[in-house]
Amino acid sequence: MSTLPADEDALTQATIASASEYGRYGYRRITALLQAAGWQVGKDRVQRIWRREGLKVPQKHRPRSRLWLNDGSCVRLRPLHRNHVWSFDFVQARTHDGRSLRILTLIDEHSRACLALKVARRINSVGAIEALADAMCLHGIPEHIRCDNGPEMILKALRKWVAKTGPQIQYIAPGSPWENGYCGSFNGKLRDECLRQEIFYLACCRFHGHPV
Repeated sequence: MSTLPADEDALTQATIASASEYGRYGYRRITALLQAAGWQVGKDRVQRIWRREGLKVPQKHRPRSRLWLNDGSCVRLRPLHRNHVWSFDFVQARTHDGRSLRILTLIDEHSRACLALKVARRINSVGAIEALADAMCLHGIPEHIRCDNGPEMILKALRKWVAKTGPQIQYIAPGSPWENGYCGSFNGKLRDECLRQEIFYLACCRFHGHPV
């Protein structure tokens, strides 16, 4: 008869607590959190506890086959190397007093690196241009920029500036957020791991990523 490790009860409680706090995480990401907290544990052991305790693995939405390849990348323009395709989008958040925030997120679709986060109460075409220009100074100029077809993206100043710098803009179709899946995935993690976990008091912040 096999015996359980001495720390089984403590690890079980830590697993349940992490799963309760991060409701959309599966056992693999819970394993990473436990390891970051100091647990010497592998994903197989966490999976066994996960199943034994009846924890629910979040279901994945089936992608639309006409728009995605088997590896999950977009059919319309698959990133082949660093600086091939950048994507940017906007995320909504709020400060402690209920006032809205806008966060511009910019990622490299090939490396999945976050190249910039710009936070402000409002972000217009000038703010978007500033974020893109700063990122290009740090990381180089991309060949393509994929972005939403919403109000911020169709401003004449932004289109003219991008045309002068070299990249080609790849607009996604209205009502088709899955076409910007890389940025959408990053934004989901940003909400889960930051925006829903913290209280924000200020509305002015800028982050520029570094090459990885």
